[in-house]
Amino acid sequence: MTTRKGIQSTDLYKLKSVANPVFAPDGSSYVYVETMIDKETDEYQSHLFFNNLSDDEAAVQWTFGKGKNISPCWSPDGTKLAFVSTRSGKSEIYVLSKHGGEARQLTSLSNGASNPVWSPDGKRIAFVTSVKPGHDLLDQEEAVKKQDKPKPLEVTQMKYKSDSSGFWQGDYSQIAVIDVNSGVVTQLTEGDFDYALYSWSPDGKNLLIGADLEEPVDTSFNQDVYLLEVNTKKLTRITKGTGDFEKAVFSPNGQLVGMIGNEREYENATHPKVWIYELKSQELKCITANWDVPVGNLMVGDFQQSVADPGLVWDNNSDGVYFLATDRGNTNLYYGTVDGTIHPITTGNHHVYGFTINDSNKVICAISHPTQIGDLFLVSLNDGQIVGRLTEVNGDYLQDIELSQPEAIEYESENGWKVQGWLMKPIGFQTGEKYPLILEIHGGPHMMYGNTYMNEFQILAAQGYAVLYTNPRGSHGYGQQFVDAVRGDYGGNDYKDVMNGVDFVLQHYDFIDEDRLGVTGGSYGGFMTNWIVGQTNRFKAAVTQRSISNWISFYGVSDIGYYFTEWQIKSDFRDIQTLWKHSPLAYVENVETPLLILHSEKDYRCPIEQGEQFFIALKRLGKETKFVRFPEQNHELSRSGKPELRMNRLDYITGWFKEYI
Repeated sequence: MTTRKGIQSTDLYKLKSVANPVFAPDGSSYVYVETMIDKETDEYQSHLFFNNLSDDEAAVQWTFGKGKNISPCWSPDGTKLAFVSTRSGKSEIYVLSKHGGEARQLTSLSNGASNPVWSPDGKRIAFVTSVKPGHDLLDQEEAVKKQDKPKPLEVTQMKYKSDSSGFWQGDYSQIAVIDVNSGVVTQLTEGDFDYALYSWSPDGKNLLIGADLEEPVDTSFNQDVYLLEVNTKKLTRITKGTGDFEKAVFSPNGQLVGMIGNEREYENATHPKVWIYELKSQELKCITANWDVPVGNLMVGDFQQSVADPGLVWDNNSDGVYFLATDRGNTNLYYGTVDGTIHPITTGNHHVYGFTINDSNKVICAISHPTQIGDLFLVSLNDGQIVGRLTEVNGDYLQDIELSQPEAIEYESENGWKVQGWLMKPIGFQTGEKYPLILEIHGGPHMMYGNTYMNEFQILAAQGYAVLYTNPRGSHGYGQQFVDAVRGDYGGNDYKDVMNGVDFVLQHYDFIDEDRLGVTGGSYGGFMTNWIVGQTNRFKAAVTQRSISNWISFYGVSDIGYYFTEWQIKSDFRDIQTLWKHSPLAYVENVETPLLILHSEKDYRCPIEQGEQFFIALKRLGKETKFVRFPEQNHELSRSGKPELRMNRLDYITGWFKEYI
């Protein structure tokens, strides 16, 4: 008998991700995106796969070669599929016939193209591209050539960099359409603003788009939804500048618009909600106003690639919308009527991270849970039951792998508030043995741990650690009051929430060795790791990732620093005392826990100087520490960074804990 082993860091190269299912218009076939890693090039490869619901055969791979093929979008008649591919070196839109043959490159633009949306007649595709003001999107090649040599970057606004796209080079996201047959491109928006593309009206006359057209841009944080007349390019705002609205979609009868948004009552801690706009009366109403659950997929994950949240999907009669929502450790599919009646479609302890619906009351859901990496399942809309499994992309490999099944826990913390968490036993657990424990703390802070596969946690369990992860106040999934409670209180009751979780499992689970505790987390979780080692010496080792150590400098160096700090710490540069009070660096002299600092060179969200400051202060004081810098990576290293560096990161974590615990 062969003993099954746990997940190892090198398994990253062998495991696949499946996401973004899309039904064909006839509802009998579908495509999806499968992502794997090419070990030779150390690059991600995403490809489109096709299958029929009635077939028992394996899915057919439709795209090949190097690069990523994502964002599949069927033509209205179901004969063609538009998608985005990086095969040419940048993202462009391609069209592939359902009947076979080579994909045809549809766009060829200097800055590429993304987010294809078919017109109802199937003759045009709307898309997004980036354009410099004063340039037509077709005449940018010369401008690009002129930038080959290094030149100074002139900065006149605070929003001049982004963790995802780097330093701003003067381009704005614009909406355009292309004639599928002739290839003629027409730019529909222009100017010094970024536009987002959502959907096409059933009559083909209008597009729903999003933009923040308020000035000055540095102090405006709203997003409005606009109607864009395709022929005249006329813009009509349908939201009123009161908040952040997106993912707008026309109802099938063309009389209503559904969208997801909020009015920023609690800034970025505000629950996303479902809103319905009636075009005739121009009335906008929130149908989930009395439902204390955030709309959308707000689950923390570290494995899935090319995930696309479909937003709102109307039923055929324009009576209501389907959407994802996040509640108490689960993300499930829900349905809401236009008059505000909400009920769940799926109810499992799992993570639904994508879905598509056909006309036969069937839905394909992309589902993950702690011991299920992620696959596609056929679900009945009538009762929410799974009626078939459509993929098993990691099935063969996982036959020889043992995964740890977490146990859900709930404990009482400060002010009598209940906190949810999960405890994983180590692989090879033996009754009567004692095991070290690793506390994991998520980022955000407005996200949620829950019933999904976490690669890092399983690797730690395979190394012989119990793993504890919790949702302290500030986490989504437990009501608006709970998610807002961390604002202005960083290092306060949120700290007590995670430490009370440690106390709870030590009291109730005798297999945990209280003298062998470790802690780690990234982003907000990195802040909390830094905070913890400055407040207590209970942990034998700690690993802080992409962290915050000094709110004073963070205010000016992060791509979101000045407004995030004001929203979350409720202070600014004029109140140095408050910023310093909440800064882990202020308590560095208390640190006795060996601390590994992991940070990416091009992290503009939590810039690397945050790790540098903590490292230098610790070294100057003679503390035990190490600083690891990951080249060319940003804030997303743990989720979508260079594969080998993702693996290196995992090895550094397990190596540090092995050395000191």
